[in-house]
Amino acid sequence: MPLDPLWPSTEPRDAEVSVGEVRLAVDLRGGGLRDLVVGDWHLLDDYPSGTVPAARRGGVLLPWPNRLRGGRWSWRGRELQLDVVSEQSPNAVHGLVSAQPWTVLAETDGAVTVGTVVEPRTGYPFRLAAAIDYELTPERLSVTVRVRNAGDADAPLGVGMHPYFSVGGGSVGELPEGVLADHEVSVPARTAMVTDGGLPTGESRPFDGSIGRIGDRVIDVPLTDLVRDDDGWARVRLRGPAGSLEVAVDGSWPWLQVFSGDTLPAGQRRRSLAVEPMTCPPNALADGVDLVVLPPGGTWSGTWTLGWTPA
Repeated sequence: MPLDPLWPSTEPRDAEVSVGEVRLAVDLRGGGLRDLVVGDWHLLDDYPSGTVPAARRGGVLLPWPNRLRGGRWSWRGRELQLDVVSEQSPNAVHGLVSAQPWTVLAETDGAVTVGTVVEPRTGYPFRLAAAIDYELTPERLSVTVRVRNAGDADAPLGVGMHPYFSVGGGSVGELPEGVLADHEVSVPARTAMVTDGGLPTGESRPFDGSIGRIGDRVIDVPLTDLVRDDDGWARVRLRGPAGSLEVAVDGSWPWLQVFSGDTLPAGQRRRSLAVEPMTCPPNALADGVDLVVLPPGGTWSGTWTLGWTPA
């Protein structure tokens, strides 16, 4: 009698961590942040398990963040072509791991480590091992991204993460568009990269991070020249009806992308604020700006944290 065919699991999988009333869900498709809840306050613009979120919400951006013009770049005399989004958006966007399976490497009370391997391909002929350590306390989430060159040649790369934060209270999906207007934010950056269609024009301009109430201000900008405290960390502060958040990045992240969500699908616009730690700006694989280059066996790591104070 023939055996029943074997099939892989098609059930959505999260790695879940909780400490007291704080609950974290890490999506094992993509390795990123799916949900973070303190009591009934959803700090992230979350999405249901098993679904593909718009705008890479919570995503891990590796081996490059943001956009690469035309998906074209070169490395040491070799011309390379990555897949682009579409004819209407002919750029390579946010790396290669958003839909890739990640596995749980370690799990303890309040902490989980997930990992994946970026295999070589035509447009990115390098092999990387990636791991993310998520550590939770009642007041803070700590995220450490680690990358190792698992190939036999120098590997250029960039790293980013794409969380959207909410201080509106409750479930973000239940909040109306536009609630971001009443949030207040300060961003510790002095220089903005000028972009056109999300890609650099070659210009920069001074930036005043003391934004205060967001109102109807449209924000979608790569920022650098970060103002760091005595401990070497730069801190973004966001405040709203539910409380306040502090996003802090260590010295491994010289760039931040801040995005007010104006171009998201209808129903999701301007209800949360993306604050994206990045190692490099848009188009960095082509332009070479702040690229990380790892020798064979070499490693990179960077940590950022999220702290919260309920209202």
